[in-house]
Amino acid sequence: MRSNLRTGLAVAAAGVLGVGFTAGGPQGERYQITGEHVAIYNLVGTMTLEGGSGDVTVDVVRHGGDAAQLRIERGEVRDRETLRVVYPADRVSVPGLSGSTELRVRDDGTFGDGGGDAGRQVRIGSGGGGLAASADLRVRIPAGRTVEVYLAAGEVTVSNVDGELHLDTHSAPVRTSGTRGSLEIDVGSGRVEVADAEGDVSIDTGSGSVSATGVRGDALEIDTGSGSVTASDLGVSDLSIDTGSGSVSVSASSADEIGIDTGSGGVTLALTSNPTNVSIDTGSGSVTVTVPASFGAEIDLETSSGGIESDFPVTTNRIERDHLQGVIGSGAGRLTVETGSGSIRIVRGG
Repeated sequence: MRSNLRTGLAVAAAGVLGVGFTAGGPQGERYQITGEHVAIYNLVGTMTLEGGSGDVTVDVVRHGGDAAQLRIERGEVRDRETLRVVYPADRVSVPGLSGSTELRVRDDGTFGDGGGDAGRQVRIGSGGGGLAASADLRVRIPAGRTVEVYLAAGEVTVSNVDGELHLDTHSAPVRTSGTRGSLEIDVGSGRVEVADAEGDVSIDTGSGSVSATGVRGDALEIDTGSGSVTASDLGVSDLSIDTGSGSVSVSASSADEIGIDTGSGGVTLALTSNPTNVSIDTGSGSVTVTVPASFGAEIDLETSSGGIESDFPVTTNRIERDHLQGVIGSGAGRLTVETGSGSIRIVRGG
Protein backbone atom coordinates (compact mmCIF):
# COMPACT_ATOMS: atom_id res chain seq x y z
CA MET A 1 0.00 0.00 0.00
CA ARG A 2 2.79 2.45 0.86
CA SER A 3 4.57 1.74 -2.45
CA ASN A 4 1.42 2.32 -4.50
CA LEU A 5 0.62 5.52 -2.62
CA ARG A 6 4.13 6.85 -3.12
CA THR A 7 3.98 6.13 -6.84
CA GLY A 8 0.64 7.87 -7.14
CA LEU A 9 1.90 10.97 -5.37
CA ALA A 10 5.00 11.09 -7.57
CA VAL A 11 2.91 10.93 -10.75
CA ALA A 12 0.61 13.66 -9.51
CA ALA A 13 3.52 15.91 -8.61
CA ALA A 14 5.09 15.45 -12.04
CA GLY A 15 2.15 17.02 -13.82
CA VAL A 16 0.81 14.24 -16.00
CA LEU A 17 -0.87 15.68 -19.09
CA GLY A 18 -2.26 12.37 -20.28
CA VAL A 19 -1.96 8.64 -19.81
CA GLY A 20 -2.67 6.10 -22.52
CA PHE A 21 -1.45 3.08 -24.42
CA THR A 22 0.39 2.85 -27.71
CA ALA A 23 -1.38 0.61 -30.21
CA GLY A 24 -0.52 -2.98 -29.33
CA GLY A 25 2.37 -1.78 -27.16
CA PRO A 26 3.36 -0.77 -23.64
CA GLN A 27 1.89 2.03 -21.58
CA GLY A 28 2.80 5.62 -22.41
CA GLU A 29 2.66 8.67 -20.14
CA ARG A 30 3.23 12.37 -20.73
CA TYR A 31 4.74 14.81 -18.24
CA GLN A 32 5.26 18.57 -18.33
CA ILE A 33 8.24 20.33 -16.75
CA THR A 34 8.29 24.06 -16.18
CA GLY A 35 11.43 26.11 -15.69
CA GLU A 36 14.33 27.45 -17.74
CA HIS A 37 16.81 24.83 -16.48
CA VAL A 38 15.74 21.17 -16.61
CA ALA A 39 17.52 17.88 -15.86
CA ILE A 40 16.25 14.44 -16.91
CA TYR A 41 17.54 11.12 -15.56
CA ASN A 42 16.95 7.58 -16.83
CA LEU A 43 19.08 4.47 -16.25
CA VAL A 44 18.35 2.48 -19.37
CA GLY A 45 16.45 3.01 -22.63
CA THR A 46 16.37 5.46 -25.52
CA MET A 47 16.32 9.23 -25.09
CA THR A 48 14.98 11.21 -28.05
CA LEU A 49 15.21 15.00 -27.87
CA GLU A 50 13.35 17.24 -30.32
CA GLY A 51 12.46 20.88 -30.71
CA GLY A 52 9.12 21.91 -29.20
CA SER A 53 7.10 24.82 -27.82
CA GLY A 54 5.58 25.83 -24.50
CA ASP A 55 7.10 23.89 -21.59
CA VAL A 56 9.44 20.92 -21.76
CA THR A 57 7.33 17.78 -22.20
CA VAL A 58 8.46 14.20 -21.70
CA ASP A 59 6.70 11.12 -23.09
CA VAL A 60 7.63 7.98 -21.15
CA VAL A 61 7.07 4.45 -22.43
CA ARG A 62 7.91 1.66 -20.00
CA HIS A 63 9.12 -1.80 -20.99
CA GLY A 64 9.65 -5.11 -19.21
CA GLY A 65 7.82 -7.40 -16.83
CA ASP A 66 8.62 -5.16 -13.85
CA ALA A 67 7.87 -1.85 -15.62
CA ALA A 68 5.10 -0.99 -13.15
CA GLN A 69 7.70 -0.76 -10.38
CA LEU A 70 9.42 2.21 -12.00
CA ARG A 71 8.65 5.53 -10.32
CA ILE A 72 8.44 8.78 -12.27
CA GLU A 73 9.42 11.58 -9.91
CA ARG A 74 9.83 15.31 -10.35
CA GLY A 75 11.00 18.21 -8.29
CA GLU A 76 13.82 20.70 -7.84
CA VAL A 77 17.24 19.12 -7.39
CA ARG A 78 20.32 21.32 -7.15
CA ASP A 79 18.59 24.38 -8.59
CA ARG A 80 17.10 22.53 -11.59
CA GLU A 81 13.63 21.23 -12.27
CA THR A 82 13.95 17.51 -12.84
CA LEU A 83 12.21 14.42 -14.13
CA ARG A 84 13.69 11.18 -12.80
CA VAL A 85 12.89 7.59 -13.70
CA VAL A 86 13.66 5.77 -10.44
CA TYR A 87 14.60 2.07 -10.56
CA PRO A 88 14.06 0.50 -7.09
CA ALA A 89 16.75 -2.19 -7.46
CA ASP A 90 20.51 -2.73 -7.46
CA ARG A 91 20.35 -4.92 -10.59
CA VAL A 92 18.46 -4.06 -13.78
CA SER A 93 17.99 -6.62 -16.55
CA VAL A 94 17.16 -5.65 -20.15
CA PRO A 95 17.13 -8.44 -22.78
CA GLY A 96 19.37 -7.79 -25.76
CA LEU A 97 21.43 -5.10 -24.05
CA SER A 98 25.04 -5.17 -25.23
CA GLY A 99 27.54 -5.53 -22.39
CA SER A 100 26.97 -4.37 -18.83
CA THR A 101 27.21 -1.04 -17.03
CA GLU A 102 27.88 -0.33 -13.37
CA LEU A 103 27.45 3.03 -11.70
CA ARG A 104 26.37 4.67 -8.47
CA VAL A 105 22.81 5.95 -8.25
CA ARG A 106 21.31 8.05 -5.48
CA ASP A 107 17.96 7.19 -3.90
CA ASP A 108 16.31 10.11 -5.72
CA GLY A 109 17.31 8.60 -9.09
CA THR A 110 20.07 11.09 -9.88
CA PHE A 111 23.56 10.10 -11.02
CA GLY A 112 26.50 11.36 -13.03
CA ASP A 113 26.17 15.04 -12.12
CA GLY A 114 28.77 15.14 -9.36
CA GLY A 115 26.33 16.35 -6.69
CA GLY A 116 26.18 15.10 -3.11
CA ASP A 117 26.07 11.47 -1.93
CA ALA A 118 27.59 8.93 -4.31
CA GLY A 119 24.62 6.57 -3.85
CA ARG A 120 24.33 2.78 -4.19
CA GLN A 121 26.04 0.58 -6.77
CA VAL A 122 23.73 -0.47 -9.62
CA ARG A 123 24.48 -3.00 -12.34
CA ILE A 124 22.67 -2.95 -15.69
CA GLY A 125 22.93 -5.92 -18.05
CA SER A 126 21.05 -8.32 -20.27
CA GLY A 127 20.90 -11.20 -17.81
CA GLY A 128 21.69 -12.29 -14.30
CA GLY A 129 18.31 -11.47 -12.83
CA GLY A 130 17.20 -8.22 -11.26
CA LEU A 131 14.50 -5.69 -12.12
CA ALA A 132 13.18 -6.40 -15.63
CA ALA A 133 12.40 -2.84 -16.67
CA SER A 134 13.49 0.02 -18.91
CA ALA A 135 12.00 3.26 -20.20
CA ASP A 136 12.11 5.12 -23.51
CA LEU A 137 11.80 8.91 -23.24
CA ARG A 138 10.82 11.40 -25.91
CA VAL A 139 11.62 14.97 -24.83
CA ARG A 140 10.31 18.08 -26.60
CA ILE A 141 12.32 21.21 -25.79
CA PRO A 142 11.21 24.80 -26.53
CA ALA A 143 13.80 27.32 -27.69
CA GLY A 144 16.05 28.96 -25.13
CA ARG A 145 15.96 26.26 -22.44
CA THR A 146 18.95 24.69 -20.69
CA VAL A 147 18.51 20.92 -20.55
CA GLU A 148 20.71 18.24 -18.99
CA VAL A 149 20.17 14.59 -19.90
CA TYR A 150 21.66 11.67 -17.95
CA LEU A 151 21.48 8.08 -19.27
CA ALA A 152 23.45 5.03 -18.15
CA ALA A 153 22.78 2.60 -21.03
CA GLY A 154 20.86 2.83 -24.30
CA GLU A 155 21.17 5.63 -26.84
CA VAL A 156 20.56 9.37 -27.19
CA THR A 157 19.26 11.05 -30.36
CA VAL A 158 18.83 14.83 -30.71
CA SER A 159 17.29 16.77 -33.61
CA ASN A 160 16.44 20.45 -34.16
CA VAL A 161 16.86 21.67 -30.59
CA ASP A 162 17.57 25.37 -29.98
CA GLY A 163 19.06 25.78 -26.51
CA GLU A 164 21.90 24.77 -24.22
CA LEU A 165 22.30 20.99 -24.02
CA HIS A 166 24.40 18.81 -21.73
CA LEU A 167 24.26 15.10 -22.62
CA ASP A 168 25.88 12.61 -20.23
CA THR A 169 25.92 8.84 -20.83
CA HIS A 170 27.86 5.97 -19.28
CA SER A 171 27.56 3.42 -22.08
CA ALA A 172 25.41 4.79 -24.87
CA PRO A 173 26.05 6.32 -28.29
CA VAL A 174 24.94 9.90 -28.97
CA ARG A 175 23.76 11.32 -32.29
CA THR A 176 22.75 14.96 -32.81
CA SER A 177 21.64 17.01 -35.81
CA GLY A 178 20.35 20.54 -36.33
CA THR A 179 21.20 21.92 -32.88
CA ARG A 180 21.47 25.64 -32.14
CA GLY A 181 23.22 26.81 -28.98
CA SER A 182 25.99 25.30 -26.87
CA LEU A 183 26.26 21.52 -27.02
CA GLU A 184 28.22 19.51 -24.44
CA ILE A 185 28.48 15.72 -24.80
CA ASP A 186 30.16 13.46 -22.22
CA VAL A 187 30.18 9.72 -22.99
CA GLY A 188 31.93 6.99 -21.03
CA SER A 189 31.78 4.50 -23.89
CA GLY A 190 30.02 4.91 -27.21
CA ARG A 191 30.17 6.54 -30.63
CA VAL A 192 29.35 10.26 -30.96
CA GLU A 193 28.00 11.81 -34.16
CA VAL A 194 27.35 15.56 -34.45
CA ALA A 195 25.94 17.12 -37.62
CA ASP A 196 24.77 20.66 -38.43
CA ALA A 197 25.52 22.29 -35.09
CA GLU A 198 25.57 26.05 -34.60
CA GLY A 199 27.29 27.12 -31.38
CA ASP A 200 30.16 25.97 -29.19
CA VAL A 201 30.52 22.17 -29.15
CA SER A 202 32.42 20.06 -26.61
CA ILE A 203 32.69 16.26 -26.98
CA ASP A 204 34.39 14.02 -24.41
CA THR A 205 34.36 10.22 -24.69
CA GLY A 206 36.38 7.62 -22.82
CA SER A 207 36.24 5.21 -25.76
CA GLY A 208 34.44 5.47 -29.05
CA SER A 209 34.83 7.16 -32.40
CA VAL A 210 33.72 10.75 -32.98
CA SER A 211 32.27 12.30 -36.13
CA ALA A 212 31.57 16.03 -36.52
CA THR A 213 30.14 17.57 -39.69
CA GLY A 214 28.87 21.07 -40.41
CA VAL A 215 29.80 22.68 -37.07
CA ARG A 216 29.69 26.49 -36.92
CA GLY A 217 30.72 28.42 -33.82
CA ASP A 218 33.54 29.86 -31.76
CA ALA A 219 34.94 26.54 -30.55
CA LEU A 220 34.85 22.81 -31.27
CA GLU A 221 36.63 20.66 -28.69
CA ILE A 222 36.94 16.87 -29.05
CA ASP A 223 38.63 14.64 -26.46
CA THR A 224 38.60 10.85 -26.69
CA GLY A 225 40.61 8.28 -24.75
CA SER A 226 40.58 5.86 -27.66
CA GLY A 227 38.82 6.13 -30.98
CA SER A 228 39.22 7.79 -34.35
CA VAL A 229 38.02 11.34 -35.06
CA THR A 230 36.63 12.44 -38.41
CA ALA A 231 35.43 15.95 -39.14
CA SER A 232 34.39 17.89 -42.22
CA ASP A 233 32.82 21.18 -43.25
CA LEU A 234 33.84 22.94 -40.05
CA GLY A 235 33.70 26.71 -39.65
CA VAL A 236 35.03 27.53 -36.17
CA SER A 237 37.51 29.90 -34.60
CA ASP A 238 39.17 27.37 -32.31
CA LEU A 239 39.52 23.64 -33.10
CA SER A 240 40.97 21.30 -30.49
CA ILE A 241 41.24 17.52 -30.95
CA ASP A 242 42.91 15.23 -28.40
CA THR A 243 42.83 11.43 -28.64
CA GLY A 244 44.84 8.89 -26.67
CA SER A 245 44.89 6.52 -29.62
CA GLY A 246 43.20 6.84 -32.98
CA SER A 247 43.59 8.58 -36.29
CA VAL A 248 42.37 12.13 -36.92
CA SER A 249 40.95 13.28 -40.26
CA VAL A 250 39.69 16.84 -40.84
CA SER A 251 38.59 17.85 -44.35
CA ALA A 252 37.11 20.88 -46.14
CA SER A 253 37.26 22.98 -42.99
CA SER A 254 38.12 26.45 -41.78
CA ALA A 255 39.59 27.34 -38.38
CA ASP A 256 41.88 30.02 -37.01
CA GLU A 257 43.51 28.28 -34.03
CA ILE A 258 44.04 24.51 -34.42
CA GLY A 259 45.49 22.03 -31.95
CA ILE A 260 45.60 18.28 -32.68
CA ASP A 261 47.23 15.79 -30.30
CA THR A 262 47.09 12.00 -30.60
CA GLY A 263 49.10 9.38 -28.74
CA SER A 264 49.14 7.12 -31.78
CA GLY A 265 47.50 7.55 -35.16
CA GLY A 266 47.94 9.43 -38.38
CA VAL A 267 46.66 12.99 -38.87
CA THR A 268 45.14 14.43 -42.03
CA LEU A 269 44.17 18.10 -42.02
CA ALA A 270 42.72 19.83 -45.10
CA LEU A 271 41.88 23.55 -44.76
CA THR A 272 39.92 25.89 -47.00
CA SER A 273 41.32 29.08 -45.41
CA ASN A 274 44.61 30.22 -43.94
CA PRO A 275 44.89 29.58 -40.19
CA THR A 276 46.76 31.76 -37.71
CA ASN A 277 48.24 28.88 -35.73
CA VAL A 278 48.35 25.09 -36.23
CA SER A 279 49.95 22.68 -33.76
CA ILE A 280 49.97 18.92 -34.46
CA ASP A 281 51.59 16.33 -32.20
CA THR A 282 51.37 12.54 -32.64
CA GLY A 283 53.35 9.81 -30.92
CA SER A 284 53.32 7.69 -34.06
CA GLY A 285 51.71 8.27 -37.42
CA SER A 286 52.18 10.28 -40.59
CA VAL A 287 50.87 13.85 -40.86
CA THR A 288 49.49 15.50 -44.01
CA VAL A 289 48.44 19.16 -43.96
CA THR A 290 46.68 20.62 -47.01
CA VAL A 291 46.40 24.42 -47.16
CA PRO A 292 45.38 27.04 -49.78
CA ALA A 293 47.89 28.25 -52.33
CA SER A 294 48.02 31.60 -50.50
CA PHE A 295 49.26 29.96 -47.29
CA GLY A 296 52.06 31.70 -45.43
CA ALA A 297 53.60 30.69 -42.10
CA GLU A 298 56.64 30.12 -39.99
CA ILE A 299 57.04 26.34 -39.90
CA ASP A 300 58.66 23.93 -37.46
CA LEU A 301 58.43 20.30 -38.61
CA GLU A 302 60.06 17.41 -36.75
CA THR A 303 59.88 13.62 -37.09
CA SER A 304 62.04 11.02 -35.35
CA SER A 305 61.51 8.52 -38.17
CA GLY A 306 60.17 9.61 -41.58
CA GLY A 307 60.64 12.11 -44.38
CA ILE A 308 59.55 15.76 -44.67
CA GLU A 309 58.03 17.13 -47.89
CA SER A 310 56.54 20.51 -48.86
CA ASP A 311 54.76 21.61 -52.02
CA PHE A 312 55.71 25.19 -51.08
CA PRO A 313 59.13 26.79 -51.38
CA VAL A 314 60.67 27.11 -47.91
CA THR A 315 63.15 29.72 -46.79
CA THR A 316 65.03 27.52 -44.36
CA ASN A 317 66.42 28.54 -40.99
CA ARG A 318 67.31 24.97 -40.00
CA ILE A 319 67.32 21.83 -42.10
CA GLU A 320 68.26 18.35 -40.95
CA ARG A 321 67.16 14.83 -41.87
CA ASP A 322 64.41 14.89 -39.26
CA HIS A 323 63.86 18.59 -38.57
CA LEU A 324 62.91 21.54 -40.75
CA GLN A 325 62.46 25.14 -39.63
CA GLY A 326 61.74 27.99 -41.99
CA VAL A 327 59.23 30.31 -43.61
CA ILE A 328 56.60 29.74 -46.28
CA GLY A 329 55.35 32.77 -48.21
CA SER A 330 54.52 35.76 -46.02
CA GLY A 331 55.18 33.90 -42.78
CA ALA A 332 52.00 35.38 -41.34
CA GLY A 333 50.88 32.24 -39.52
CA ARG A 334 52.57 29.44 -37.62
CA LEU A 335 52.63 25.69 -38.32
CA THR A 336 54.22 23.25 -35.86
CA VAL A 337 54.21 19.49 -36.47
CA GLU A 338 55.93 16.80 -34.40
CA THR A 339 55.61 13.04 -34.84
CA GLY A 340 57.49 10.23 -33.13
CA SER A 341 57.43 8.12 -36.28
CA GLY A 342 55.94 8.91 -39.66
CA SER A 343 56.31 11.26 -42.58
CA ILE A 344 55.23 14.92 -42.73
CA ARG A 345 53.78 16.46 -45.88
CA ILE A 346 52.63 20.05 -46.56
CA VAL A 347 50.36 19.99 -49.59
CA ARG A 348 49.17 22.88 -51.76
CA GLY A 349 45.40 22.77 -52.10
CA GLY A 350 43.35 23.62 -55.15
